[in-house]
Amino acid sequence: PGNGFDYLLHMRPREWPIMIAHTSLGYFLARGLTGGASAADAPALGTGLLSWVLLLNGGTLAINSAFDRDDGDIGYLDHPPPVPRHLALWGFSLMLAGQVLALALPRGFAIAYALCFAMSLLYSVPPVRLKAMAGADWIINMIGFGTLTPYAGWALTRVPLTHAGAWALGGFAPLFAALYPLTQLYQLEEDRARGDRTLALALGVRASLVVSITAVLLAFACFVRAAQLARAIDTTGVVALFVAAALWLAVLAPWMVRAPRMTSLAHKRGMYAALLAWACTDVAVLIAT
Repeated sequence: PGNGFDYLLHMRPREWPIMIAHTSLGYFLARGLTGGASAADAPALGTGLLSWVLLLNGGTLAINSAFDRDDGDIGYLDHPPPVPRHLALWGFSLMLAGQVLALALPRGFAIAYALCFAMSLLYSVPPVRLKAMAGADWIINMIGFGTLTPYAGWALTRVPLTHAGAWALGGFAPLFAALYPLTQLYQLEEDRARGDRTLALALGVRASLVVSITAVLLAFACFVRAAQLARAIDTTGVVALFVAAALWLAVLAPWMVRAPRMTSLAHKRGMYAALLAWACTDVAVLIAT
């Protein structure tokens, strides 16, 4: 299609369905847990998804690519094209446009957007570049993708956050703590060559997987507590959460056993299998609460 198409590719549209689902999760949790949202909120959901997914997330990933300049496969983009000259400006412009759009939406959404806007810049852009600092990269993603993304969907309903909702949304912080090291295991050599001190590099493969398993267990403890507070826990909810947790362990336990013999491609496949477990967890939390 031409070099201009590279700008779109570096926004990594393959991730958009995941972001749409995770943002919408908060919206539907608010409707289910409180009954306070209605069909009248649907236009806000559409505008919110445009702002959060295409503009904020797409712009964030474009800026990330602009400063990483990876040659090998990256998350949601195999064989990335050369970085266009104005990619960083393009990404920032998208994020800024999304913030303007967010100001017309409920205040909680606009505040969550502003927080993620700032964290995205701190994460990718030198001299701060938190993604190169082991631990800081982890925490910023736990907050941003893990909890603030579904909270943004909740905020679109204008329904106050309940205790059950806080436990449910909060549980996605440790769940992303489990996923984040997995997104780095197949990029260890490139990160090492670039001088980035990522969490996975600092921990090593085995320790990263131990952290992931521990974080998954903590996340599901939060989800069970959310269901209890919502007084929605029943056989169906228990089974849904059990199946989702089992899927995570079915990915992580064999991965840890085979880790010393795995290639970068095998680690990459494991990451995408974990993303499938994440999608099932979104559905399970909706069922359980």
